[in-house]
Amino acid sequence: MTDKKIALVTGATSGIGEACARRLLSAGYRVIITGRNEAKLSGLKTEYGDDVLPVVFDVRERQCVEDAMTSLPEEWQEIEVLVNNAGLALGLEPEYEGDFRDWDTMIDTNIKGLLYVTRAVVPGMVQRRKGHIVNIGSVAGDAAYANGNVYCGTKAAVKAITDGLRIDIAETPLRVTLLKPGLVETNFSDVRFHGDSERAANVYKGIEPLTGDDIADAMIYAVQAPRHVQIAEMLILATHQASGSVIVRK
Repeated sequence: MTDKKIALVTGATSGIGEACARRLLSAGYRVIITGRNEAKLSGLKTEYGDDVLPVVFDVRERQCVEDAMTSLPEEWQEIEVLVNNAGLALGLEPEYEGDFRDWDTMIDTNIKGLLYVTRAVVPGMVQRRKGHIVNIGSVAGDAAYANGNVYCGTKAAVKAITDGLRIDIAETPLRVTLLKPGLVETNFSDVRFHGDSERAANVYKGIEPLTGDDIADAMIYAVQAPRHVQIAEMLILATHQASGSVIVRK
């Protein structure tokens, strides 16, 4: 047995999720990494060995989430840090031209998926009176931007849900943090534009965007703060980004 603390990161196959998993591993945690891509999860397992437990499921499937969490090996059950990272944007059209399938996927992943994992993991934290929940929101949750409509709505919901959880567990020693990244260069835009790499690349032209590692650094700062310090919310923007809609490109 090991005395290393255990963390769980959803959406750990790429981008912010993978960066958070790596940062936690570097900080001495054992990490449960989840996602839909078994091959990518297995790659991290191969790289880090016994400190990684890959668990393959889709956060949109409530029963799969419950089954995965209840079937964790005994030595992996006492999760102390939960990073609810799994999320995505799909499409960039006016609301009146939106794709219903894109809407369903964003709502089911960004809102319901976060809730399913929280509901499966946090009761154990409350019972043990030990834990930290980090939800990955977005600057998009602060104010809508053109054609962002439903995605912005889902991230606004993440903020409200995070604030609500913080209130609900205020009598416990648990802590809740909301990280709100701005422009981060990952596969985010490739997913949003359904694989149109040229259109995705244009999102980051003329500005030095954030990286997944930048967000992982903010996450570990919050997690490693003294026990009496709760980093409730952190907005992280690129230097030339002022808001979700104001970006100065050179």
